[in-house]
Amino acid sequence: MNTTIDLLKTRRSAPALSLVEPGPTPAELETLLSIASRVPDHGKLAPFRFILFQGEGRVRASEIIAEVFIAQHPDPDQDQLRIERKRLALAPLVIAVVSRAGPHEKIPEWEQIMTAGAVCMNLIVAANSLGFATVWLTEWYAYDRAVLDRLGVAANEKIAGFVHIGRNPNPREDRARPALAEIVTTFGA
Repeated sequence: MNTTIDLLKTRRSAPALSLVEPGPTPAELETLLSIASRVPDHGKLAPFRFILFQGEGRVRASEIIAEVFIAQHPDPDQDQLRIERKRLALAPLVIAVVSRAGPHEKIPEWEQIMTAGAVCMNLIVAANSLGFATVWLTEWYAYDRAVLDRLGVAANEKIAGFVHIGRNPNPREDRARPALAEIVTTFGA
């Protein structure tokens, strides 16, 4: 085997609560974003962009999520409110991959959406190859217009994922994966 295959065979998501410092250095972050951007992109549209949540920005973004949650749930459960106040503040770095897919005369919108998904996966693989642990999440706030507006996501944009990046020295158990016999067919057979 080679190291890429080994990484892909063993990569696991890590709970956001388990991700600790140190996060990526500026040089590592540039590498991660450069690799994440190297995806199939029919028409070279770059139908994606990044929002970085690090340092105090993570805390402020989490407060925005909590404020919107309170507005929608005027008497919130305090345990749930504590969760909302930490949504983007758990890992040292959270990168929102924003899909900018839209109508185009030649490039189907679906292909543009898949490009944003490929960006998320490239980001995860790159981060894991540098020794980080990751988890790709969306949750309710990724679809809530009040939150998105306050995070700077335009009306024509959507969150493809919030990729949480940090360190996790703990072993992670694998989850059950589909049996190939259940998901593979051969055309004409």
